[in-house]
Amino acid sequence: MIDTVAETRPDRRPALVICAYDVGDSAWDPVEDLSGTAWSPIGARTVAVPAGAPDRLASILSAHLSDADCRAILLVGRTRRSEAFRVQMRAENRALSGGAKLSSTGPALARATAPVADMVRALNDAGLAAEASSDAEDDVGCFLLYSILTNLRDDADAPAIGLLRAPIDVGASEVCRGVKAAAGAIAQNLSLLPRSRQV
Repeated sequence: MIDTVAETRPDRRPALVICAYDVGDSAWDPVEDLSGTAWSPIGARTVAVPAGAPDRLASILSAHLSDADCRAILLVGRTRRSEAFRVQMRAENRALSGGAKLSSTGPALARATAPVADMVRALNDAGLAAEASSDAEDDVGCFLLYSILTNLRDDADAPAIGLLRAPIDVGASEVCRGVKAAAGAIAQNLSLLPRSRQV
């Protein structure tokens, strides 16, 4: 007799953490329906991290990267400097409180490791105006991007770390389209996890 019990296979998709860091901005909701299952792009499984206090949030996000299955982080916030979506290419060494340095020993700049050009192209293909920007904004997004990038282990393959900014006046549906496009572009560059890591 044929065994009709379906084989349970381990999920070999890498984890992509998505964090909408602005407290009170609920435009990005990873759960789309009553199933309670978070949306995921092809090739990755998403892990949603909610907004919180910046220092604690930086620690939580960096801790995710200590798991070898986590291969990417997409930060999601807002911009007041553009009417287009912006993919930020770098973060400066600046404290949240103002002009002081965040780290006295860290580099002046930390460059995003996410596939910026692919993200901008995917946003445009989704019908959204988008641009890559080196213009850092003095906010939680830059603080988190710099903190995470400068906390990466030197001996590890660099995960894809990126920051997507939506225009301040766009609504939830456009933000969701933008996040999905950017996350999809990141996921296309991630490889499946080795079988040896599966339980």
